[in-house]
Amino acid sequence: MSIRIILADDHPIFRDGLVHSIEETGEFEVVGVGESADDAVRLAAEHAPDVALLDLSMPGGGISAARRITEAGSARQVAMLTVSEDDSDVTAALGAGAIGYILKGVSAEELRRALARIAGGEAHITPALAAQVLTLMRAPRRTEPAPIDTLTKREEDILRRVTRGLSNREIADELSLQEKTVKHYMTEILGKLHARNRVEAAIIAHEAWRED
Repeated sequence: MSIRIILADDHPIFRDGLVHSIEETGEFEVVGVGESADDAVRLAAEHAPDVALLDLSMPGGGISAARRITEAGSARQVAMLTVSEDDSDVTAALGAGAIGYILKGVSAEELRRALARIAGGEAHITPALAAQVLTLMRAPRRTEPAPIDTLTKREEDILRRVTRGLSNREIADELSLQEKTVKHYMTEILGKLHARNRVEAAIIAHEAWRED
């Protein structure tokens, strides 16, 4: 079964080429195309796609669209497609519920790989941008004890699998747990790490465990 995508970008020529690039291999189907935040919200509600791929700077704002779609639960995952490498844009996108932040300079093949991972629930953000975001996230809390040290053994086991890109279902299968149990643990992990989503949790873990 193909991965279903909605796409919102206000540049028609770029958008048309993007649709062709995404659908080229047959792995993806672009089920809706728009050019504004309102279009994106409407298309997500109509099609319930696997991924809502949103331009950051389209009319109405990609961040606003991401937040509205996430709050409505009308797309399984939300990803941004943008030229911006600005720290504030990255953190705003993650805070709005996006788990993917893709730069427009990527190749068609790289884009499809990223979309496949995002559709499976895996966070996608380039290492350089991840490092920038981590620096911003950690700056206000430098004097606090490391939250990651407060995780239980089971929570650490789950978080290590999140950093590998596993979905809750895959983690549950590996650890012989119920998927709802993994979801409960993830809520606890996010709370302990002061992380807003899996992307931030994975970034924190990568930094803390990079020398393991």
